[in-house]
Amino acid sequence: MTESIGIAIAFGAGILSFLSPCVLPLVPSYLTFVSGMSLEDLQDGVDRRATLIHSLLFVAGFTGIFLILGASASFLGQFLRLYEEWIARVGGIIIIILGLHLAGAFRLTPLMREKRVHLHDKPAGYLGTVGVGAAFGAGWTPCIGPVLGAILTFAASQEQFWSGVGLLFVYSLGMAVPFLLSALALDAFLRTFSRFRRFLPAVQILSGILLIVLGLFLVTGTFGALTGYLSRFTPEFILNRI
Repeated sequence: MTESIGIAIAFGAGILSFLSPCVLPLVPSYLTFVSGMSLEDLQDGVDRRATLIHSLLFVAGFTGIFLILGASASFLGQFLRLYEEWIARVGGIIIIILGLHLAGAFRLTPLMREKRVHLHDKPAGYLGTVGVGAAFGAGWTPCIGPVLGAILTFAASQEQFWSGVGLLFVYSLGMAVPFLLSALALDAFLRTFSRFRRFLPAVQILSGILLIVLGLFLVTGTFGALTGYLSRFTPEFILNRI
């Protein structure tokens, strides 16, 4: 049950990262850049197969980077397993600080600096699209950085190595699924985005609040108690499968 809640947190964090002011408004730009098509062609659904392939390769690029980061965090956590209680508490404090930054309580200057790799001309071919995705994944922008950092810290506190890596994979899925849906239905995405734009600041604040709550659970050691409480509301046939 604890692992299931961790997966839900990671997937939700990925969706919130996609909805952040640093990513969501740039989705059409990324799609036109990696596919080599105009915005009009993408809206009209010209060559959907090529659009889907390039989108999948872009997703594969940033997923690979996130998995490497997750493996590094998990390895560090396993290496320091004797201090797992302190790792969880210190990690919780870090996550709370990142959440306060994201919610606007204060600003951490290092996180405000743009670190995304800028590629003026995409390398040709499918391999170039993977490279662009990797460059995106390596870029800790002011919005995505705190959430990704929190998931990495959470991954380092996991008892098993592959649990931490899995959290970063699920986080990537949280970003990948809406990105692929946007690629396949860009016209609908643009219409929805025009209505959703005004809620972007609220999404960022909500992300910060969720990080603060997660950090508090880790600091107080009550994350396990939370999962035990929530398990009371989970149908038995689901509990038998997890």
